[in-house]
Order: sequence, then structure tokens, then C-alpha cells
Amino acid sequence: MAFASVSAQEKRVLSLEEAVKLGIANSKNLKIDQAKIEESTANLLAAKNRQLPELTVSGSYLYLPFEPNVDLKIPGMSGGGPKVSNVLYGSANLSVPIYSGGRIKYGIKSAEYLVEASKLTTENDKNAIAYNISQAYNNLFKANEVVKLLKENLASSQKRDQSFSKLENNGVIARNDRLKAQLQTSNIELQLMEAENNYNIANINMDLLLGLPDNTVIEVDSSYIGTDDLGKPDDYYLNLARENRNDLKAVDYQRKAAALGTKSAKAENLPSLAFTGGYVAADIPKLLTITNAVNVGVGLQYNLSNIWKKNSSYVQSKAKEQELAAMNDLLNDNVTLEVKRDYQNDLYAHKKIDVYQRALEQAEENYRITLNKYNNGLETITNLLDADTARITANVNVVTSKADAALAHKKLLQTTGIINQ
Repeated sequence: MAFASVSAQEKRVLSLEEAVKLGIANSKNLKIDQAKIEESTANLLAAKNRQLPELTVSGSYLYLPFEPNVDLKIPGMSGGGPKVSNVLYGSANLSVPIYSGGRIKYGIKSAEYLVEASKLTTENDKNAIAYNISQAYNNLFKANEVVKLLKENLASSQKRDQSFSKLENNGVIARNDRLKAQLQTSNIELQLMEAENNYNIANINMDLLLGLPDNTVIEVDSSYIGTDDLGKPDDYYLNLARENRNDLKAVDYQRKAAALGTKSAKAENLPSLAFTGGYVAADIPKLLTITNAVNVGVGLQYNLSNIWKKNSSYVQSKAKEQELAAMNDLLNDNVTLEVKRDYQNDLYAHKKIDVYQRALEQAEENYRITLNKYNNGLETITNLLDADTARITANVNVVTSKADAALAHKKLLQTTGIINQ
């Protein structure tokens, strides 16, 4: 049964770059963003349609069940008219906008800006997704490395237990020393079980993020560790963020759209002018027939209530402009804070590697010395096991600190808006 379970799992080797591309391609959030782009594009189409001619055609056929009273007032034709039982008429009307105070032009340009803002929002979400996948990938790498280290140490501990059992049987060491060593082995087994559980959860999380079957075993590529370069000051990354952050660009387009919305709202107080044309035909049997009734002209429309009504659309649009201006200022402050914070975190993560590396060297040397003393009867089993535990911990810390440093740099790249470049 165990073999069947393992064989049913699909293994897939993925680099971090491949994982990011796959995650972006299968992201459900980006599918929502794509729908929003299509919605804003439809709004742009509706805005463009307002500059096109309006042509309407209508026709009616009326049956008159009761005989109407027809009294023609035309001189010489007074008296009862013919019997009318049905009426047929139709009309066609054409209207071509000439002037609307700029509302159509402003509406089209504003819709174009909002389409661009939607696209930039999608790009910003792609950056966030790229970091989330990097974080999940990093967690999977760390979990896998911890499992490997603990398996190695468990094997060494079990081998030591066998040696101690022989020494106890030969009366060289006390039974209590053997039990302490076996307790250490049990603790490593528990740590390994927890590490394997964390690895399985991290693997399932990656499968879901990448849109893969949840039984896919992902093998990570550790080449992304140590490839980052932080040899530039924080102002360099801050300037990068101001140039590349898509949320800053999106707010800029939203502000442009809002400014045009204000102009469009102001133009509502202006009259509109349109070229008009029409055609009417009617047929009332035995009474009247009209054909070729073509009309052309110019139509002027102005809402006189604008004289005493306050333009609420204009007030709302100005408030929207103020809101977006404040949002832009706040976003710029947040970008400065995020870049400088993530830069410091990146520096801190890389400094920790050096400290953990020195700690590992110290732990290895301490274990070597303690083991020699123990073999010469100058050290207790407790101190030997403590030294071994410190060595295991130091190894884990070195591996995880390198992975955390790589992720900290990915976070800085996401904050600057260039994680996908």
C-alpha cells in the first residue's frame, strides 16, 4: 500500500523562475483582474459609442375595432369622412452629435485612463503573486533541507545508540548514559516527524498556488540561494520603486481620469448641438397617405434646470480628485517606508548568515572537543548530547538563514516593483 501511494505521486522539478511563471499563469486572482480589465474596456467602448450617430427606426400598425369619428376641417371637405379601420405608419430618425461641451471627448479619454489603471493594477498583483510564490517556494526549500539534516543526524544518533548498547553490555558505560542517548534519538525522531509534516503542508500549498494536482511532489532547485546582490544604497532602490511601482502608476492614471471626469461634469451646464434627420411615412386607407416626408435640421438641447440646480456630479468629481490626491501622497509615503524597511531587513538577513556560520563553526569545534573529552572519561554524556544538539541547531540555522536572506531580497525586489523583471 505504501508503494502504491508513493507511485501515484507525480514528481516535478521546478526552478523558482518556473514556479513563478506557472503560478502567474494559473492565478485565480489574475483571472478576476482580467475580468476587471474587460469591464473597463467595455466602458471605453460605451464612451466611444457616444460619438457615433444614433439611428432609430419605428413602425406601427393599428387596428381600430370601433369606427372613429372623422371630421375634416379642410374647406370644402366638411362632414363625415370615410370609414377608417386601420392605420399604418413608420419613421426613421437620425441624430449626429456636433457639440456636447466636451463630455464625449472627456468620457473617452477618461475611460482610456481607467483601462490603463486596470492593467497596471493587474501587473502590481503579478508582483505580489510572484513574491507569494517565492515565499512558498522558500518555505518548501527550508522544510526539505531541515528534513535532510534531521535524517542525517537521526542516522548518526541511531548508530551511536547501537555503540552505546554494546558498551553497556560490556560494562563500559552506565545504563543511564545509554538511556540519555536514546532519549536524544527519540527527540530527533519527533523533530523529523514535525519537519516532514511541515514539508508536506508546504508542498500542498505550492501545488495549490501553481495550479498543480495536490499529490504532485515538487523538487526545488537551490540555485536561487545566494544569487542576490545588495551592493547599492537604499536610495537606489527607492528611485527604482518610484519608476517601476505599478500601483503608483495606476493611481496617476486614476487621477487623470478623475480630472477629466470633473471637466465632463462641468460641461453638463453647457448646451448640446446635433445634426438631425428623419423620414416619416403613413397610410390611413381611404383617408391619407404620406410618403417621402424627409426632414433635416439642427437640434439644440439645454436643460434650463441647470440654472437653479447645483451640479452634484461636479461636486462629486472634485471630491474624487481630492481623495485620489491624498491617496497618492499616502501611497508615496508607504512606498518610502516599505523600501527602506525591506532594505534594512535584507541587510539584517545577510548579516545573520555570517553570525550563524560562525556559530556553526563554534558548535562543530565544541562537539569535537566534548566528544574527545567524553571518550577519555573527562566529560559527561549530558554535555556530549547538549553539544550534539547545538551542532544540529547550528546546521539548521545556517541553511534557513541563507534561504531567509534570499527571500528578504525577493521582498525588496517586490517592493521596488521589479521582482518579475
